[in-house]
Amino acid sequence: MQYFISTTFAVGLIGSSVALAAERTVTLTVQNMFCAACPHTVKSSLQSVPGVKAVSVSYEAKTAVVTFDDTKANAEALKTATTNAGYPSRVAGAK
Repeated sequence: MQYFISTTFAVGLIGSSVALAAERTVTLTVQNMFCAACPHTVKSSLQSVPGVKAVSVSYEAKTAVVTFDDTKANAEALKTATTNAGYPSRVAGAK
């Protein structure tokens, strides 16, 4: 009986943490994209952030739209990733 209660409690904790996870989408304005190869570097830097699920980079608009798990990543981590790759960014919008 003790094992059953402990297992049920553990499953409840795991389930509740998953329920708290939310998928977020943020648009970043990205500086220093001057050639057609730049979006590839920006995309790679963002995909390296744990929790990032999807990235779309527009050279023409100088933006990156990033979907991520907000329990594993945040906008600051995304901005840091692009900045470290040589492309400073800032949040333009979020959903």
